[in-house]
Order: sequence, then structure tokens, then C-alpha cells
Amino acid sequence: MSGIFTTNEKEFDAIVELWEVSVRATHDFLGDADIAWLRPRIRHDYLGAVTLRVFRDDAGALRGFLGVTQGNVEMLFVAPDVRRQGIGAALLAYAVRELGCTSVDVNEQNPQALAFYLREGFEVMGRSELDGQGRPFPLLHMRLASAKPVAGAV
Repeated sequence: MSGIFTTNEKEFDAIVELWEVSVRATHDFLGDADIAWLRPRIRHDYLGAVTLRVFRDDAGALRGFLGVTQGNVEMLFVAPDVRRQGIGAALLAYAVRELGCTSVDVNEQNPQALAFYLREGFEVMGRSELDGQGRPFPLLHMRLASAKPVAGAV
């Protein structure tokens, strides 16, 4: 049965493999050196720092994953061969409904991701010139349009 499941560190290598093929299909602005720099950080630092969920198909194969922390979608990736089949939308809906996510940062140079989040009800609230690692990949800060503003937030 397909759906969203919890996972553990035993699957981190498979998750990183899915991350890389997804990034290579969608993040044209990243070169091989960028991916090589990110890969061990994803595997050893980032996956363990988030609440992680995976999407499995009917055969039990890993087809997508989601990582969140403190109401923010930190990562959402889908295998390229099953994109546009509702897996990303299902993972995002789960993040909003079950994990209380109302925000996400999107690489400005990834128009497909931006379009996806806009379609799913998010809006751009701000922009940073650098990504979370201080690298020159601008981020768009998005929030679920239906989310109530946080007191004191700009």
C-alpha cells in the first residue's frame, strides 16, 4: 500500500540517492561540485536534524521524502520518474496537516519548485541573497497564505 511513513537512519543512504537524482533533475543551477559538497551534509547532518517522512509506492519503493523542523519544510524531494503524480502534494499536505508546517524556503533559481508551492497555497514573503549555508543561491521565503501571521513577524 502506498503512502507516507516514518523512517530511520537505516534508510538515509537510499534517501540521499533519491535526493541526488531529484536535485540533478530540478536544480540546474547546481554543478557537480555543489552536489558533491552538499551530499555528505545531507547524509550526515541534515537528515538527522529534521522530522523525516518518506513516500512509498505500492511495492514499498521509496518515491519521495520530506524533512521539517519547527513548522518549516526544510526539504521535499520526489523521484524524477514519478513527478507530477501527486506525491509532492501529498507530502506537503501531510506536512501542513500533521506537522504544522506553514513556511518553506525555495531556491529562487528553481522555478518548478516556486510554481509548485504557489499552486499549493504558499506566497512569497521575503528573499535572502544567500542560502542557508551562506552560498550564493538566493532563497525565497514563503508562507502558507492561509496561515495566521505570527505576532511581531514582518
